[in-house]
Amino acid sequence: MPPRIPILTCLRATNACSAARNGNSLILPLRPFSTSTPTQAKSSSSSKSKRRYRDPYALAQARARKAANITRQAVLTKERAEAFGDPARGKLTPFVESFDIGRDPSEDTLVRLDHFIKPDELEDQLEQSSSLMTPIPVSRDTPGYAEKTPEELEEINKDNVKRVHREHENVKEVMKRLLNLDNGSSKGRYRVNIQRCVETFGRHKTDEILPPKPRAIPISAFNSPEAAKAAIERLDREPREVVERKGPDTGSSEVQIAILTAKIRSLSNFLDTRGRKDKVGKRDLRLLVHRRQKLLKYLRKKERGGPRWQRCIETLGLTEATWTGEISL
Repeated sequence: MPPRIPILTCLRATNACSAARNGNSLILPLRPFSTSTPTQAKSSSSSKSKRRYRDPYALAQARARKAANITRQAVLTKERAEAFGDPARGKLTPFVESFDIGRDPSEDTLVRLDHFIKPDELEDQLEQSSSLMTPIPVSRDTPGYAEKTPEELEEINKDNVKRVHREHENVKEVMKRLLNLDNGSSKGRYRVNIQRCVETFGRHKTDEILPPKPRAIPISAFNSPEAAKAAIERLDREPREVVERKGPDTGSSEVQIAILTAKIRSLSNFLDTRGRKDKVGKRDLRLLVHRRQKLLKYLRKKERGGPRWQRCIETLGLTEATWTGEISL
């Protein structure tokens, strides 16, 4: 007799009505794995884990401490950002602000002129033109004035002098307006700013007003404090080397840094207003900032943080962000 193979029953829950209809009343529906409904499970879990009592006064104190900490952190972040400065602009100083007009605000407008003309040259030319424009007195011998009386001739000469003087004053006013930097282009202001940077930071003038940089102490002197102190005293007694310069100094690091600062300010003002989509201008700004950073690092190392370095960064308003770390604009 062949063996009986049991048929696998379906694991699906069987309907009671269909089971009764089939005549099998002993088949019961399968129950889920959980022995309780979700509502019963939630109520049981909440009853097991009771909430811990927390003092509302302590909660209010914790929230107040958190709010005060967040406010203080925001203030400190702002102060650190201001102290670190902007890598391109730095801090605004009167000297840097004067780059916009090409002269010191306290100076007269005729102290620095456009088109490579000096004030004394302008005065000489105006005096020469005034002498050339002086009218020749008329007399009866002058053609066309033979029938004039002496009173009429004198009146004519006075009128001619007044007319020429009036024309000369008009010419002076026209020349002043043409040569005024406020009415000129940015190219003329940039040229004058270069001259101002050379006059302000050139070593042919700063050598007379700035003390020399600190001397380098030999490495062997650091073995003991007494040796280092003796080396410093010995170096202070030695005479300093006097550098003889021929003409103005235009190539020192501080002069080039000042000229680059003038370029960076002019380009930054343009990019902030009209050149927001100028990608080439933004790339040029990055190159100028990186070039200035390289010169600043060299000057700081060369001068050992001396008076020349301090005067340069204070006058130009340069902060630590202009020479520290990686600059990305």
